Amino acid sequence: MSVNNTWLLPDGIEELLPREAERLEQFRRQYIDLFQRWGYELVIPPLMEYLDSLLVGAGSDLEASTFKVVDPMSGRMMGVPADITPQVARIDVHRLKQQGQLRRLCYFGPVLLTKARELGGSRSPYQLGAELYGYAGIAADLEIINLMLESLAVHRLDSLHLDLGHVSIFRQLIHQAKISSSLENKLFDALQRKANSEIDVLLDGLPAAPAIEMLRELAALNGGAEVIQNTREIFGKKDPIINHCLDDLQETVEAIQGKWPKLPLHIDLAELRGYQYHTGLVFSAYVAGYPQAISRGGRYDGIGRSFGSERAATGFSIDISVLLSLLDDECSKQGLAILAPVVGEPALENLVNELRAKGETVICELPGQDLSTLNERCNRIIKKRGSVWALETLK
Repeated sequence: MSVNNTWLLPDGIEELLPREAERLEQFRRQYIDLFQRWGYELVIPPLMEYLDSLLVGAGSDLEASTFKVVDPMSGRMMGVPADITPQVARIDVHRLKQQGQLRRLCYFGPVLLTKARELGGSRSPYQLGAELYGYAGIAADLEIINLMLESLAVHRLDSLHLDLGHVSIFRQLIHQAKISSSLENKLFDALQRKANSEIDVLLDGLPAAPAIEMLRELAALNGGAEVIQNTREIFGKKDPIINHCLDDLQETVEAIQGKWPKLPLHIDLAELRGYQYHTGLVFSAYVAGYPQAISRGGRYDGIGRSFGSERAATGFSIDISVLLSLLDDECSKQGLAILAPVVGEPALENLVNELRAKGETVICELPGQDLSTLNERCNRIIKKRGSVWALETLK
């Protein structure tokens, strides 16, 4: 790299300048405060850790997204997290060691991706999330979904809608049909693309069985709440596990519609995002004008098995970098600072200290400073009127 290019950053690696950094910090405070009001305790996982721990329960997508390095001290492979969730699961099982107890944890931090999730996207986004461990019932999933929706409602995002799915339905059909792992992977890929003709080709030639015919139907089972009843009529009553999955979906839909009556809901039983990772209900939040989910989550029971304790788990994460790009900066406090003149009077210093203690931003003028550089930040100034220092609005 030439001397003139030493300041360049790699593609997709970003730094935040003052305005963006301040907005990110405001978001962080808002969300962590909200999570803590719901009883979620903050943890801060390490910047990197051993790869076998970092990728516990993860699918090939996460492994491909993870930067890998060799630890010069141990010679073992390490990774920089592309997803913080497995780290929080390790903390729950290995560090907190309260087996059998319900625990709520939340986190915020940067992740690093080998490749951006979408064209032109960031490879160093900031991930925020909440995880609930130790409760296998649908009530935990509902709490997590409601917390996610309340988090997104903080910024009144327009056209927010929720997608719901259940990966256990596909998994149970694969088990019933005794389909090989290689064919399972091909069917999984075809279902994500809603490639019906390809699905038919993959299933043709297999021994006739109810599960095979059900798999053919799966790609078409998407739409509103009526999808649940349609699915039950087609094949839900034929298998108690599938019927239980549909019961969970029905309870979730009714609870969400009761609490968020204006929220559009979409159900897609072929939505298998995180199939290798999730074990039950999955959900994603979208906004109009942005093609990717701005928040997603689901149930991932058993992730703690490799850490010594199998734990029920459900949670969600939000890419804060995406929110920063979608929202305007009305929430920013930039432009609300106060300018203090260069006067060494105790009364002025006392006023400055009082204002800062109240949460105000006070910028002290330096001798000979060009005040035009502060026009965008300061909208008030401290001036002396008679013997009293007071605030005045800058014109």
